[in-house]
Amino acid sequence: MNDSVTIPTPDKGDETFWAAVMTLVEPPWSEPTQDDAFTMDDKVLDAVRALAERISTRALAYRAADKPFDTALMAAPDVQLALLRSLYEAKRSVDRLAESAATVAGRSGASYTQLGAAWGGIKRQSARLKWPHAVAKKSASESIPLRYAGGVAVIHHDPDADAWWYTATAVDQQEEESEAVYNSYAEAIAGATEFLLAHPQPTPQASE
Repeated sequence: MNDSVTIPTPDKGDETFWAAVMTLVEPPWSEPTQDDAFTMDDKVLDAVRALAERISTRALAYRAADKPFDTALMAAPDVQLALLRSLYEAKRSVDRLAESAATVAGRSGASYTQLGAAWGGIKRQSARLKWPHAVAKKSASESIPLRYAGGVAVIHHDPDADAWWYTATAVDQQEEESEAVYNSYAEAIAGATEFLLAHPQPTPQASE
């Protein structure tokens, strides 16, 4: 990042907070290092191994026999197939999360060129094909759907008040309908995403 660029860092209670948050910073990121990539591999492996152990037929047999699932059992071909199935689910999860991130970024001012650059450098046309609803025309007044943090929201425009508002259902099934008080769809999206993030998926209770 260019050290000469000053990034505003207002607190959430400041009047300028949302205006600063919704102003796109350039460059948006620095390139991950090889260490960053390996750390990500480790975290992904932890997640998919946990899923593999839940869905593996062999692991289920060990649980039924009240025996620990030794890490050496990961070498079994059937467990590796369960791991492969878990990796497929991880890919689907990445696709869902990418769509959410692209939609929030695009609806908040990012272009398809910027979305493509973030997604490994694909071309603008490819980014448009991948996320056809991510970037709205600036003059658009139709309702704008988005998914984020496992929940869904729809951003609406009130032409009489010339203001924006949202309806949202979080992943925990909590619902909210805001007042038409937002000056732009970007501000309404910020309000909707804040609500969705405040209502995460309930943590499942550990089985006895």
